[in-house]
Amino acid sequence: MAATLEERSPEATKRLARLAGAVYVSLGLATAFGFYHMPLVQGDLGAIGRALIESDVRFRIGVVTDVLSAALAVPLALLLYALFEPVHRMLAALMALLLVAAMPISFVVALNYVAAQWLLSGAAVVAAIPDAQRNALGMLFLRLHTHGVLAVEIFWGLWLLPFGLLVMRSRFLPRVLGMLLIIGGVAYVAHSLTSLLLGGQRIVLYERFTMLARAAAEFPIMLWLLIKGADARRASTTVA
Repeated sequence: MAATLEERSPEATKRLARLAGAVYVSLGLATAFGFYHMPLVQGDLGAIGRALIESDVRFRIGVVTDVLSAALAVPLALLLYALFEPVHRMLAALMALLLVAAMPISFVVALNYVAAQWLLSGAAVVAAIPDAQRNALGMLFLRLHTHGVLAVEIFWGLWLLPFGLLVMRSRFLPRVLGMLLIIGGVAYVAHSLTSLLLGGQRIVLYERFTMLARAAAEFPIMLWLLIKGADARRASTTVA
């Protein structure tokens, strides 16, 4: 079915882009805040376990922000779908679906983290479990959390691929932003698969490279959408 941006005014497209940018920035801030307050998934699990016991308030803040960032994926998916649906309906639907697909997995990953903290800290709800079993179970849930984060990274990367293609096809956003999104999506997927294949072992240089690629992919597009919006006057009719 043919669709055209001419059916929507340039002002409406700009407002929609800025609203999507505001939600995207909110999601990014929540993710960054949670990343700061929660121990990293890489590294010594024993050290992470000790940090869980020693920093209860930071742990709770981290869980709340992680849940918030997962929930914000829903309005972001809807807004981006509405923005790009006239560009290519199937790609826009695929982008939204892949973004939302990560949400339930993220909630399960967060619950694994909560279970690990309860077990390792000896919370009242698990006090009846003998110490040795409780500590072993705590480390098991912590490892499940670590591998869960690495697994959900696949969806964090896959949704950026149709997103990048839509940006490049739209002509109301700079093509370079779409290219960066595709590079970042590949980096997410590569980091996820490699880390899972290596059993969570760290390759520091590789991690830094992929982290830089991921940051360079998403920060520019979220800020561009929020500040500049979209210039629909440059867009032409496209086939959806």
